[in-house]
Amino acid sequence: MPGGATGTGIGPQNIGLLIGMAVALAIVLLRNRQARRLRVEILWIRPVIFLALTVASLVAEPPILTPLALVIMVVGLALGCALGWQRGRLMHIEVDQATHMLRSKASPLGLIFIVVLLVARFGLRAVMAQYAREWHLPFVAVADAFLLFLVGLLSVQALEMWLRANRLLTEARAMPSTFD
Repeated sequence: MPGGATGTGIGPQNIGLLIGMAVALAIVLLRNRQARRLRVEILWIRPVIFLALTVASLVAEPPILTPLALVIMVVGLALGCALGWQRGRLMHIEVDQATHMLRSKASPLGLIFIVVLLVARFGLRAVMAQYAREWHLPFVAVADAFLLFLVGLLSVQALEMWLRANRLLTEARAMPSTFD
């Protein structure tokens, strides 16, 4: 069934999704042209919200915890953490020397990184739709692994940004101001 219910081809649903992603990508590109204020004191909020939603999802529909399912979910979380650290490193953070206000700007490389992740997700989804039964992979565990991947990505990205922003802020406060 090319492009149909299996999700492996370019069907009407996938075309709509691709158009939506293209629009979202354009918005993100326009938004990221300028640095925005970085408030380190609230970096924890988004990861906590996603963690709460993931826990609620896992409680509402608990995964069947087979050894294979556990491995799949741990790998998803570990990959999310690793890629979150990398994505956090790609964020440009600067400190205004006069006001000590932090500003951040997503790098173009960071945006390419997200696009690659989205493409990889679609590719993995197509492979899973085609081979999951043949490989005896638990579909629910793979879906839960994507949730854990997202939580790891967002949490560790925020952690890396928080650590770096605090280090930069400490260094900026230690430097003598030229405005004294």
